[in-house]
Amino acid sequence: MMKIKKTYKQGKIVIVLTGRYAGCKAIILKTSDDGKPENKPLGHALVAGIDGSTRKLTRKMDKNYSKQRSKFKTFLKRLRYTHLMPTRYTANDVSFEQLVARDLMDPALRKMCRFQSRVKFESLYKEGKNKWFFQDVRF
Repeated sequence: MMKIKKTYKQGKIVIVLTGRYAGCKAIILKTSDDGKPENKPLGHALVAGIDGSTRKLTRKMDKNYSKQRSKFKTFLKRLRYTHLMPTRYTANDVSFEQLVARDLMDPALRKMCRFQSRVKFESLYKEGKNKWFFQDVRF
């Protein structure tokens, strides 16, 4: 019997294929291969991603303007594996332990987690890590 290699792991960068965030890049935070029988019976993953990419920055722009242009709009979502396309990239240096430990059903808690993910993504963007993640998807 051949063992199937797991492609959806924590820290893997994926592209969302369907729904509101189709074409957006995301990072897998937590996987559930068997699913949960009460609400999601099939294998799914909790992902945090960026809704669109950042705008272009140049040297001429002053600090406040460039700070404003480098903000992100993020999302947290549970998606089935069939709605995700894995890429060859991983983001192992990014840690989202605080977001993974929580159950994101409460709206106030969800909003706080989304804010934390936005802060994390903005810090990664400013450090220059995982540059591919912050660029547009070319079709």
